[in-house]
Amino acid sequence: MNSKVQYSKKIFLIMLVMLFAAGVVSFGTKALASDGSAAAATNSEGLERVIVGTEDWHGSKDISVTQFIRNIGKSTGIYKMIHQETAEERAESQRKALEAEAKKKAGEAELANSPAKPGWQYVIMIAVGFLIVYLAVAKGFEPLLLIPIGFGTILVNIPGAGMGNLPDGMLAIIYKAGVGNEFFPMLIFMGIGAMTDFGPLIANPKTAILGGAAQFGVFFTLFGVAIMDIFGLNYNIMQACAIAIIGGADGPTSIYVSGKLAPELMAVIAVAAYSYMALVPMIQPPIMKLLTTKKERLIHMDQLRPVSKTERVLFPIMLLILTILLLPPAAPLIGMLAFGNFVHEAGCVQRLSKTMENELMNIVSILLSLGVGSQMTPENIIRPESAGIILLGLVAFAVATAGGLCMAKIMNLFLPKGKKINPLIGSAGVSAVPMAARVANKVGQEFDPSNFLLMNAMGPNVSGVIGTAIAAGVFIATYGL
Repeated sequence: MNSKVQYSKKIFLIMLVMLFAAGVVSFGTKALASDGSAAAATNSEGLERVIVGTEDWHGSKDISVTQFIRNIGKSTGIYKMIHQETAEERAESQRKALEAEAKKKAGEAELANSPAKPGWQYVIMIAVGFLIVYLAVAKGFEPLLLIPIGFGTILVNIPGAGMGNLPDGMLAIIYKAGVGNEFFPMLIFMGIGAMTDFGPLIANPKTAILGGAAQFGVFFTLFGVAIMDIFGLNYNIMQACAIAIIGGADGPTSIYVSGKLAPELMAVIAVAAYSYMALVPMIQPPIMKLLTTKKERLIHMDQLRPVSKTERVLFPIMLLILTILLLPPAAPLIGMLAFGNFVHEAGCVQRLSKTMENELMNIVSILLSLGVGSQMTPENIIRPESAGIILLGLVAFAVATAGGLCMAKIMNLFLPKGKKINPLIGSAGVSAVPMAARVANKVGQEFDPSNFLLMNAMGPNVSGVIGTAIAAGVFIATYGL
């Protein structure tokens, strides 16, 4: 047994060396964008063609490892606190903001002036809406989300009803008021913070590694997007980032990132993210059983230690401070999460906490889901690019699940006997709280009814929420500048 462990450790070290070597080789090489010049087209360090949608970048967003690190460094709060912004930098920021607004208006105008789709396509979308409602009610797939999404899909596709038409359609107003401008996702994160118990993560901090490993699915999908070019589906890198976030199984974060980087894809990305959140009980168990042995599934974990009130109150504050200093682009998401959690843990404003957890969360969930459903139109869904996004989202989610499982197995190579981690809890590293943790617990109890993994699985589950928000911040810091 010892020789097997030693062999596994050697394999792991070899993999680390290979990754390090690949990183060294990649320094200075360009990836994922071309400057559009003739020289770049023949440069062996760049791409052999210009990616669709990047023709006007002219090298401004070419990314190498060194450029990536430099962009992240410039996005930190520490840099912004000590760096005096010049007039040129302010002018450039304003120019980019105006360009983004003009692009958004042009997209809305193009959609409004586009020819009407055939009536049979609307019939198909209405049928899809009823199918979503059926899955929510009859099969219990996340009914709080899918019922409003399903009805939004049905209502927006009724010919002649005009509920999705700007400026007066009810569903169009809901979308423009809170979905298209990231307002509702921020409120959702505040409610999630108020409902989340970070105690399991505080009691067992190493489970944060599992939540981080699950983000591998997000970054892996960036390469999967490039493969889609073989099938004639050309996504640029900003669209790729928005699609990849689906792997975190976090609807609000997916909406937030797509709104920042690829608003033209927000509808299908949001629908894919919420759909995969609802399908966690179907997608994850086969992957969990495939990548774990029966012996691993039977591992019992110690009960978590009690977490003091002081630790609970200080955690969201420390999380917010670290975000301010290191990754301000993630502050909108993590800041609202920390705010909601602090209000809950402080205990002196129960009225606010209960409002966030219940009334406000319910109202915003209804509006956000209706807004997402309002984008389920033939123009947004019945096209090849949408099918590619659905497929890539599934790949991202599957790889994220596998990433958490494999990281738990790797950690077990270094943990002493009696302190091993049940790899099943690694699958909870995706952001679907608390559904992913419940699925891990359920699969564990299929093999041993006395094995209760729920609280241990909540550690990677809540860290996955933070991890996905950080991944979103990294994408925005790199490509949203």
